[in-house]
Amino acid sequence: MSPIGRAVGLVFLLGALGQVVAAAPSLPNVVIIYADDMGYGDLGIQNPESKIPTPHLDKLALQGMRFTDGHSSSSICSPSRYAILTGRYHWRKKASLTNEMGDSAFSEERLTLPEMLREAGYATACIGKWHLGFGWSQNVKAGHEVDKKNPQVDSIDWSLQAPAGPTANGFDYYFGDGTPNFPPYGFVENDRMVVAPTIQVKEGGHYKPGPSVAGWQFDQVMPNLTKKAVEWIEKQKGKEKPFFLHFTWTSPHAPIVPVEPFLETSQAGPYGDYVVQSDWSAGQVLKALEDNGFSENTVVIFTSDNGPAGQMQVRYTRTGHNSAYGLRGMKIDIFEGGHRVPFIVRWPGITKPGSVSDALVSQVDIMATLAKAIGYKLPSDQAEDSVDFMPILNQTQTKVRNTIIYNNKVWGVRDGDWVFLEKVKEKAKDSYLKAIGCERFLEGEDVLFNLRDDPMQRKNILAQYPEVVKRLRSKLQEAQKHSYLYLE
Repeated sequence: MSPIGRAVGLVFLLGALGQVVAAAPSLPNVVIIYADDMGYGDLGIQNPESKIPTPHLDKLALQGMRFTDGHSSSSICSPSRYAILTGRYHWRKKASLTNEMGDSAFSEERLTLPEMLREAGYATACIGKWHLGFGWSQNVKAGHEVDKKNPQVDSIDWSLQAPAGPTANGFDYYFGDGTPNFPPYGFVENDRMVVAPTIQVKEGGHYKPGPSVAGWQFDQVMPNLTKKAVEWIEKQKGKEKPFFLHFTWTSPHAPIVPVEPFLETSQAGPYGDYVVQSDWSAGQVLKALEDNGFSENTVVIFTSDNGPAGQMQVRYTRTGHNSAYGLRGMKIDIFEGGHRVPFIVRWPGITKPGSVSDALVSQVDIMATLAKAIGYKLPSDQAEDSVDFMPILNQTQTKVRNTIIYNNKVWGVRDGDWVFLEKVKEKAKDSYLKAIGCERFLEGEDVLFNLRDDPMQRKNILAQYPEVVKRLRSKLQEAQKHSYLYLE
């Protein structure tokens, strides 16, 4: 949303309605640690057969509340990132990946989480992966065109600011590499490249072709991001403003590039080692909060943008570590393993240490929950899918929502224990399905499950419950009326 529009809105809110409570020391700081492709079973505390130690995240879970039924909006990256920052399902706006060379995923009138918090007096920062568009292609040189599939390094004026990145959408500060496997390969600080790309890289095993800085090292991304996150937290000491840090990992997404001293620290190969390194990164941020006196007034949320990537199948057969432990599906899938993700909230004075909730929650709910906590009244046309789950956090209620709408090319609806999926497409290999005791569904088949009785989604019971199918199909069709896929 434009700065002018937000400023006018803030004046109106403060002067006419009093919808924003002025910043005060009592407002909690907020840190979201957002993993990239980390599966439900990669969090050691919820996988008794795990081959990957995650002591820092396990400790965080024991200090707060761990959700066993927490969901990302999508089973792929950009849509989930859009949803967590807007409090609305991704399918209302987009369902595909965002090209960093392209325009912003956010429309001008859309209120974002950092914009909301900044209006309430917060300092805001995003450090890490963005994948929601920087608008680099708007800086094309005269006489050049931009090939989004293989952008050429000499087609862009890299001295110009990025018009559509994090600082254009509510963050005061940004540092990161955009997307680890998409160009341009280089660090961005605020709205400019730290070093201009000068070379053209060819497509590799896990990254796309395009502009890069000379000597770019994929394995140094996470160490640098962690260092920057710690430094930014340290800089907040002594300042009056509360702060919001959106620390978005590039790990354990490919390229899988763990560094010393994390090599061979797991029993799940390089991926496992990368998760160990990621866990260390979380530990560094938590330590920085403790060392600088912020722990007792900081909400820490840990979750992931989607389930584990498809390589988890081979990893399971080779090492015995199942990144989607107890669930069917993976990244890209509509099954539970694609979008049921690690989800931890540590809120001092609110969450009971060591508590575990089986309540249905979504990452879209974070925005309404924080808004209510800081006294911000959300406009009716913003964060429309977000539900305040404070009653779950403080254990005054056992549930706040009953339904979630799924979408990633195919559609599904969760209603209580029931899950109805339309025209499923099975991504898993036959060998993996056999290993987890599942049979392949027919391509394009509609399926119905009851997760209470069948958490692994093994048996299609659609024919046995026609009335349930009718009810859930009706809910799904009503949601689809509000999707850009049907409105355009």
